[in-house]
Amino acid sequence: MTQLDARLAPRGLFVTGTDTGVGKTLVACEIVRRLRARGEGVGVLKPVETGVGPEGPQDAKALREAAGVADAIDEICPQRFALPAAPSVAAAAEGRRVDLNRIDQALERVKLRHSCVIVEGAGGLLVPITPDFNMADLAHRLGLPVLVVCRAALGTLNHTWLTLEAARSRGLRVAGIVISHSAGSLSAADAANLDALRAEPGAPLLGEIPPLPAETSIPKAALDLDGILAALD
Repeated sequence: MTQLDARLAPRGLFVTGTDTGVGKTLVACEIVRRLRARGEGVGVLKPVETGVGPEGPQDAKALREAAGVADAIDEICPQRFALPAAPSVAAAAEGRRVDLNRIDQALERVKLRHSCVIVEGAGGLLVPITPDFNMADLAHRLGLPVLVVCRAALGTLNHTWLTLEAARSRGLRVAGIVISHSAGSLSAADAANLDALRAEPGAPLLGEIPPLPAETSIPKAALDLDGILAALD
């Protein structure tokens, strides 16, 4: 699979993370809601979701609710698996393989209905979708700039800079990073580490999500929507 011709690539953003559980869905949904509030016709895509139980793909459902669209959940999330593991591993556990053509087809349908598309990956950029195709390859294939959500905890310097290096070495355009306090309050070491990341993020710092109680909205000032909009164009 090769990258889409620039003239065919959608206007949008690929939201990835430095790890699993860093807050990608929270950030992606907030971006979708704010773009929608500005009058953007926003479509959403969760190409692959794992750890899916009888209640269905929860990340994809959250994205659809944020976008307020009527798109079928099978179109928003064309590939889903039960095992909470990397897509290639979860698919293999079911004797299957991720169907990349179905992801292509889902993107084409979303593009036809909406003026921009927010795509949420699974895990980080090097998570395998198939044994020889990973999330970075998918972002490249879709032709979208990448927004990296990173954890506000010890280790984030290494994780963030490795992710940025992996993105750029693969020809991906990095829109910026968003720091997520998904682990709650910080130790003194975590706080000092985070100060170093803020001082030298390695890419535009487009937001910092504070620790949030359940069901609490992200503060308006926590995301640089103008910077995110600029990355879409």
